Amino acid sequence: MFLRAYVFIGTNAVRVLSIITLLLVFSSNILVMVDDIKSVHRGDTASFTSTDENGNTETFECDYFENSTVPNQPAGAFWAVLNRLFIIFTSIILILSEIGWPVSFFQNFLPVLGPDFGVGILGAVQWITSASILSHHVEEFPLVSAWLLFAVGCLNIILGLAFRSGIKVDRSLRTFRETKAKELLPGPVQNAAPSFKILETSVGSIFSHDEKKGGLSRNNTGGSFQSRSSEAQPASGTFGSGYGFGRQGEKAAGLKGFMISRPVESLPRNAPRPARAESPPPPASDDDASERGYGSRANRI
Repeated sequence: MFLRAYVFIGTNAVRVLSIITLLLVFSSNILVMVDDIKSVHRGDTASFTSTDENGNTETFECDYFENSTVPNQPAGAFWAVLNRLFIIFTSIILILSEIGWPVSFFQNFLPVLGPDFGVGILGAVQWITSASILSHHVEEFPLVSAWLLFAVGCLNIILGLAFRSGIKVDRSLRTFRETKAKELLPGPVQNAAPSFKILETSVGSIFSHDEKKGGLSRNNTGGSFQSRSSEAQPASGTFGSGYGFGRQGEKAAGLKGFMISRPVESLPRNAPRPARAESPPPPASDDDASERGYGSRANRI
């Protein structure tokens, strides 16, 4: 339980750090793209002049626009802006992959970033994105965010090699809650009907009827009492008819040394005692009636 909790906390910490770093890369590349577009509109092509020993001056143009990442070449501004748009779009896709939404989109169109794969591919894409940013001269903010993205990509690759495809299941909050609930809650209660049937069969086997010899025999293998006639039956046969819990069963058990005691009827301590009903007087017999009639006749005489 504790190991699973540590894995859950550690993987989600890397997950949150990855999302924050991708947000920083997303915002920093927007700023870089805005600066590049402004530099191209101003036409700030970096150039410098040099003078040789004879007094001849030569002008040289730099390979990039001044204070930008746009190369001074045909369609250089287009490819520079397109590169920034790719980085921004990749950051959005990676953030959605870390969040895990929408699942159907990643399962159908980008399965390597979906829930069925690990985070190794995610770390590799973060490596490529950070390398694309660090290959140009940028300001401090995009530089720091790119280095952080590279470090997080290393962590994701290590976690992907260690946990493989099961890491997204281990760091899922829903899976962690379900697993914790299963460990804390007791298991399902088994049905008592099979136990009752087993008890009924055992009792029937103890007081089984022997029609021929009228006795009981003990089953050495099963530890239960059954009729002698059932010993001759195969293992798959059925037990004989039992005596039940009546007078015959009590008599048969008494012959074998068993005693069946009737439970003592008892009431709770605080329950009132039932009122005793007065018994009616006994009916008068014929002799009493004749004596009373003789006495009355004598009185009249």
